[in-house]
Amino acid sequence: MIRLLLVDDQPLVRAGLRMVFEPEDGVEIVGEAADGDEAVRLAAELRPDVVLMDVRMPRRDGIQATAAVLGGPAGDVARVLVLTTFDHDEYVYEALRAGASGFLLKDAPPEALVAAVRGVAAGDALLAPAITRRLVEAFTHRRPPAAPPPGLAELTDREREVFGLVARGLSNTEIAGVLHVGESTVKTHVGRMLSKLELRDRVQAVVLAYESGIVQPGG
Repeated sequence: MIRLLLVDDQPLVRAGLRMVFEPEDGVEIVGEAADGDEAVRLAAELRPDVVLMDVRMPRRDGIQATAAVLGGPAGDVARVLVLTTFDHDEYVYEALRAGASGFLLKDAPPEALVAAVRGVAAGDALLAPAITRRLVEAFTHRRPPAAPPPGLAELTDREREVFGLVARGLSNTEIAGVLHVGESTVKTHVGRMLSKLELRDRVQAVVLAYESGIVQPGG
């Protein structure tokens, strides 16, 4: 059973989301929040598997709430899926930096919403790495490179190579072709790389690689 927390400041939007998910087998709506502060409180109390998070909200916005949820008591179980109108790419970028596992447009069809929540609950990142890469490239040039992540020194040469290829938006199949190894071998390397760097998914790997200067925008 996927425990779902709905977060949006508009009651009609929350009602619409409830209509989408209530009929779904294997999904339980455990709560609703109308702003970021309430989202953080309910996430800590209810410990949902997935938080469907709006970006623009009063008091604490969705980006701040995402960071607080994932850094709080619910962070070991919850994954955040951001809902956005995509008016501003920078909001999406900041949400990914805060630890969101992906984003979805608010006008997505109901079946896409359901598939997204199920995918994120299963541990997938709901954002093609190539799209993440373009978003990150668009904004990291505004910031000085961050310090290399502590876990980077623990990566083997092959894991570091895989890290760089993941950051450039390659799929496991494409990485297998570049390295001339089996796809199962690539999956193993990716899993170990994420574990050593303490990352939830490939989206976070892309953001980290660009922000720490391991991969250069436009390179």
